[in-house]
Amino acid sequence: MIRFSDGEHYEEIKEDLDNLIKLGVQIESITTDGHKGILKAIRKSVPDAIVQRCLIHIQRMCLLWLTRFPKHVAGAELRGLVIMLMRIRTDNDRLYWTNELSLWFERHKDYLQEKTINLETGRYWYTHKLLRRSYFTIKRALPNMFQYLRNSAIPSTTNGIEGFFSHLKNHLDLHRGLTVQHRIDFIKWYVYLSNDK
Repeated sequence: MIRFSDGEHYEEIKEDLDNLIKLGVQIESITTDGHKGILKAIRKSVPDAIVQRCLIHIQRMCLLWLTRFPKHVAGAELRGLVIMLMRIRTDNDRLYWTNELSLWFERHKDYLQEKTINLETGRYWYTHKLLRRSYFTIKRALPNMFQYLRNSAIPSTTNGIEGFFSHLKNHLDLHRGLTVQHRIDFIKWYVYLSNDK
């Protein structure tokens, strides 16, 4: 089953999940990057499935927003916690990490709430918006970040499937001059022959 799409659209993802269920596939867990359309489709089509947020996606986005050399201690500390994410292997590691995150928030919550005000218009925005975005990305994902600790069959990242698509992209790059239809045909054959193995 292949779908060609120009994005991660709720309707298409929901239809794909519904089709998998109709084919008799039992979906016990889904590891996802956390795109809103995907999460909504999962809630509608397979509400009992365990959702695992991809730790690499969380880590990558937060490190991008926090920069390599944060100027404030709050950014440097949160960056250190984000780097530790991929080292969480046990429930004790999880408890330690989530406790450290809570302590970080208590130390820096006032800093996170700082606002900059435009004196002419009276409008304001949060001064440290990328730091806030990093923290709240983690906070929203937290309920679904550590499902892999309860079940070793659940992958903590989407690296497995990303590797498959990376391999496919490398093969497509070797044939850069293909028309759109020939690229589609190439992908269909690639998936068919990969499944045949």
